[in-house]
Amino acid sequence: MKTFRNSPFACRPLQRDRREVRIWPALIVSMSFLTIAVSSWAQGPPRVAWMWSGTVEGTATIREAFLTGMRENGMVEGMQYVLLERYAEGKYDRFPALADELVKRDPAVLMVNTIAAVRVMQQTTKVVPIVFVHVSDPVGSGLVASLARPGGNTTGLANQAEDVIEKYVELAREALPHTSRIAALVNPSNPTHPKLFGLVSASASAAGIAARAFEVRSPEEFEGTFGEIARYRPDALLGVPEAMFFDQRERICSFAARQRIPAIFPQADFVTSGCLMSYASSRSGLHRRSALFVKKILAGAKPADLPVEQPAKFDLVINLKTAKSLGLTIPPAMLMRADEVIQ
Repeated sequence: MKTFRNSPFACRPLQRDRREVRIWPALIVSMSFLTIAVSSWAQGPPRVAWMWSGTVEGTATIREAFLTGMRENGMVEGMQYVLLERYAEGKYDRFPALADELVKRDPAVLMVNTIAAVRVMQQTTKVVPIVFVHVSDPVGSGLVASLARPGGNTTGLANQAEDVIEKYVELAREALPHTSRIAALVNPSNPTHPKLFGLVSASASAAGIAARAFEVRSPEEFEGTFGEIARYRPDALLGVPEAMFFDQRERICSFAARQRIPAIFPQADFVTSGCLMSYASSRSGLHRRSALFVKKILAGAKPADLPVEQPAKFDLVINLKTAKSLGLTIPPAMLMRADEVIQ
């Protein structure tokens, strides 16, 4: 595969008749210092708890991106912090038990990656700082009071999916001029998906295209939903941003290839897995950036005072090999705009 482009303490000699007066304060100070040090050594480095919606395997790239960000900020795992990891494996009903378990481990920071997980964690603790990564519409979803001043114990990084989701329809129309119907993969357990699909549907309708949502609540439901999509015979398959879909990207792209359906999804990882194209901020980039939030909080910053960050760049990535296998000719203007072309 080829990728192109675009003190020590010093004491004076003590007078004999004042020795007791001078020795005891010094001894008390020394003992206090020793007590604090022993206590610190006993506790070990602060704990950073990571409650992720997917699997260990599916999350490996973004986990490494986070660890890289921590190292870049002078934070080495096992020395400056300890990472506690729990994975829901695509089953959102596991969040309450996982959140309760992690909070009981006395973490210094809690990290989560879906709106549903943030809400569960906010119900579990009002004290421990929470950092979310790559979530949609955190203000509209009620996670924070505002982007500039989040309030409470929660802050993090948004993905701005609500601002770019309609772009997927535009890309489908440009790459596939004869598109008449679109299938959209959604998770009804994700509270942002009704709004996001509504934006897709409205954009498609304005262009004379029919859009239909196909639901997947857990990894076990994919095969049944794949069958429904195959019977619908869409001209394109769009993916609404969803952590579970990210973990299942190989499975999704393989299905799209078998059915010869051009697939447009939010992250470049889908394109390297065989889907046709993506348009989004870098998921790994946001996780790498999240390390700065963790470092600031470990240094004493309060989440309420750390503004929520949004991505400044969105990348268009196209898999030309997939296009050729589908018999598609990507317009030259679209290839020129692409940030990355895989062939």
